[in-house]
Amino acid sequence: MVNSVPGVTLTHADWLTARIAEMGRSWGTATPRVAGTLWWCMVASALVEQLVRAYVDGMPAPRPELRSLDCEVRPDGGVDRVHLLPGAHTPAGNPLDTGAPASAMHDTLAAVIAPVAEASGVGVAALWAIAADAIGNRALDAGDPVAGARLAAEIGGKLPVPRFVEVGGRTFVRRISCCLVFEVPGCQMCTSCPKRPAAQRAALLAALAAES
Repeated sequence: MVNSVPGVTLTHADWLTARIAEMGRSWGTATPRVAGTLWWCMVASALVEQLVRAYVDGMPAPRPELRSLDCEVRPDGGVDRVHLLPGAHTPAGNPLDTGAPASAMHDTLAAVIAPVAEASGVGVAALWAIAADAIGNRALDAGDPVAGARLAAEIGGKLPVPRFVEVGGRTFVRRISCCLVFEVPGCQMCTSCPKRPAAQRAALLAALAAES
């Protein structure tokens, strides 16, 4: 059975602490900073997915206010799917550049990031950077990184604009965030991790591009 919670639950300190602890147990780490980072990587991606898709497709954009969200919670504490309740979309015919959806996304991210930082010990700036990379990756998945960059710029505030790099004829997000997975016992640093030396990262991305 899928367990779902209202979007506002993502701001509740006790609930966040419990979910981050579950994520840590799933990954085999007792460090809240690592577990919280891994948890937020998943949640941020789920939160931005539908808005990114709307921007890429040129469709009326949802207004992802916390009160309009329903979040599916996995057994490991993660949230990998977010549903918009009826009425969460802008009226048909409204242009995407009204700013309302982007403003709602900013407020939602800000409302969740603050308590996540408190519960996990992860820096606020690092959590915003993860959100930016999530937008970049979702936009790449949808086939239009430019739309992702435009959305991030409209969201504004502390959210950086995602960056991209072409390697071997393939586009990758030039990440500005680290998921800290390499601090989990038995795990290695991601291929695109910004903590890798630039030359090493470029070589690994080139090899990945060649495989595909």
